[in-house]
Amino acid sequence: MSERLELASRLCKLNPDIKEEDVTVAFGYDLKPDAGTSPTEGFVAVTADKIYIYEHDVLLKTYNTDDVDEYFFTSGVGCVFAECSLKTGGHVLLCRATMGHIDVISSIVWQLNRQKKGAAYSYRYEKDVDVKCPTCGRRYPPGSHICPHCAKKAGYLRRIWDIAKKYKWYILLMSVLYFIASLLELVPPMINRILVDSYITAEDAAELSLTNQFFIGFVSVVSALLVVNIISRVLGVGRSVLANNVATKITVDLRNMVFEKIQKLSVSRISKRTAGELMTRVSNDTAQLQSFISSDIGTMIQYLLVFLVVGGILFAYDWSLALLILIPLPIVMFANYVFRSKMGSLFHRQWQMDSRASTILHDIFSGIRVVKAFGMEKREGERFDEATENVRKAQIKSETFFAVYQPLISFFMGIGEFFLLYYVGNKILGGEMTLGEMSQFTSYVSIIYGPLRWLSMFPRRWERTMTSVVKIFDIVDEELDVFDKDNALDLDIQGYIDFENVAFGYDSGNNVLHDISFKVEPGEFIGIVGRSGVGKSTLINLVMRLYDADDGVIKIDGHNIKDISQSSLRSQIGVVLQETFLFSGTIYDNIAYAKPDATRDEVIAAAKLAGAHSFIMKMPDAYNERVGEHGHTLSGGERQRIAIARALLHDPKILILDEATASLDTETERQIQDALQVLSKNRTTLAIAHRLSTLRNATRLIVLDKGTIAEVGTHDELMRKKGIYYGLVMAQRQMSRMAPKNAS
Repeated sequence: MSERLELASRLCKLNPDIKEEDVTVAFGYDLKPDAGTSPTEGFVAVTADKIYIYEHDVLLKTYNTDDVDEYFFTSGVGCVFAECSLKTGGHVLLCRATMGHIDVISSIVWQLNRQKKGAAYSYRYEKDVDVKCPTCGRRYPPGSHICPHCAKKAGYLRRIWDIAKKYKWYILLMSVLYFIASLLELVPPMINRILVDSYITAEDAAELSLTNQFFIGFVSVVSALLVVNIISRVLGVGRSVLANNVATKITVDLRNMVFEKIQKLSVSRISKRTAGELMTRVSNDTAQLQSFISSDIGTMIQYLLVFLVVGGILFAYDWSLALLILIPLPIVMFANYVFRSKMGSLFHRQWQMDSRASTILHDIFSGIRVVKAFGMEKREGERFDEATENVRKAQIKSETFFAVYQPLISFFMGIGEFFLLYYVGNKILGGEMTLGEMSQFTSYVSIIYGPLRWLSMFPRRWERTMTSVVKIFDIVDEELDVFDKDNALDLDIQGYIDFENVAFGYDSGNNVLHDISFKVEPGEFIGIVGRSGVGKSTLINLVMRLYDADDGVIKIDGHNIKDISQSSLRSQIGVVLQETFLFSGTIYDNIAYAKPDATRDEVIAAAKLAGAHSFIMKMPDAYNERVGEHGHTLSGGERQRIAIARALLHDPKILILDEATASLDTETERQIQDALQVLSKNRTTLAIAHRLSTLRNATRLIVLDKGTIAEVGTHDELMRKKGIYYGLVMAQRQMSRMAPKNAS
């Protein structure tokens, strides 16, 4: 049960006149309203007409919702506040809570304000309300709603089988080979009994050893042992090849599944996890599953078959002895069950430390130029040492547990061998068993103890693998917040863009944009202007549908953007982002990335329009020059020109420029602006520019302030208005006049 439903139920018990369906929302808090750190336990519940504030199930205050003018969320130092302003004047503190409640309370406050404006309260907008596992009470990992401690493993096995069943004939053949190998293990003890009783310890062995018949029989028995051994080896090779073949096929399918799911996740979802963590899930976790499938599953099948067959033989020979030998098995199974949770916790902790170390390593290597530029090699080395030390501690804790646990389990498993020695000794001394029979019998017991010992250590392998499996399906099961509808449109975009009362906020719940409305005609060049942090980049991210608006509608050519397939939308949008990213490879490959089937002439033409051709031709290998990871061998301006060429080659219907000319010198910027002026005639262009002078010729300028549209007009119109835009332009001109003086 979610916190909202649980608290609504509590409210109804405390106030029988209220029904659960009357409760709009309820949320908890854990700090007293004063400025101290005194903890408490309480909740706020909102119905259609009342606000109830409880502390320890005692009603503190009530307010009429009609008296509320607006709800507020404030983030303080180490705490958060939920407040409201009254129409009669003044502010009311609803509750105060620790920072762990920030996502829940902020999103609910935002929703309540939407409701005040006439929108229906929609729980799909509540972000991460259920932050704790309802079973164990632990907080979910960041970006996840699956508790690794309580996840049901059986369900994951069924899902792995759904992936693996298309290779069922391989698996069947592999199982047959394991079955034959299991039967062959029964043969050598039988041959050994014949060898011992008929040839080695026979009373007339000395006399018969000189005869041809005796020699031929002896050689035949030894040859039979050799043949069985050879067949077992051949079968072992065959089953290993099949097992590895199946394991790699399943792993590739699983890796593709995880990778494709990550690509489908929104930027918001992906940003909740680090790059190192995502790489761990795609590579390391699937590799762990591959190892389990290729070795452990086959071995388990074989050992279970051996255990059943040999166990049946022992019970048929002497059921009482078989029971004595198997007495330790229930003890071992019970111990594994009791310590299963402990094993899972140890491997989960080790996985976390490994993931953090991988993340730090990824960050260091990705930002190696910054590390070296600031001389931080030693500091980063210490940070990585600390991470690997945490990995070491987690591994030591895990290995220490198993260093104690496994010998104890092995000891209990070996108790049956003492019963065997006593039994066999009595039988031989009493003349009821020959040495050959003893050899066969003890071999069978040894054979059955092999699987038992292996199965006693199986939980360790199992928990390690299931930790990885849970992490894999945690990604696969991630809910998509930006997704295509079943009947999504593949639209030939003309370039109309329409924002209707659009609002959007990130996880903090504070709206970055609210009540945004404007229209763009095809071919218009729209400049988006405003101070840092007002939502300029957020607005163009909504056009690209990297996020979905929380409220309102964005339309492209009259169609809701959510009705258009993402592939159709983005294939017709060209983007040059503020943070230029180039792939490791040649300059040609990076430009052609937007259109893989482009001709060389098209690539060069795009480079010329972007002002990149001249510097490319000065390089030793020209367009075949390798740029290195992230394009670190190029200057910032060169990287941006290649990124612009990539966008132009795409020939988009909508062109988005996010500070596209920020790193260029004045002359190159003028050349690119001239090119963009020509290109923008046939396409809709949305541009954010650091230098406001570059937007002078824009069709219209949209000025954002405090998340809303403050001004709209041409450059000249806004300058005459002497509002926010005028102030920004004047400030930049002042900075430009000061720059030469500082330089001198």
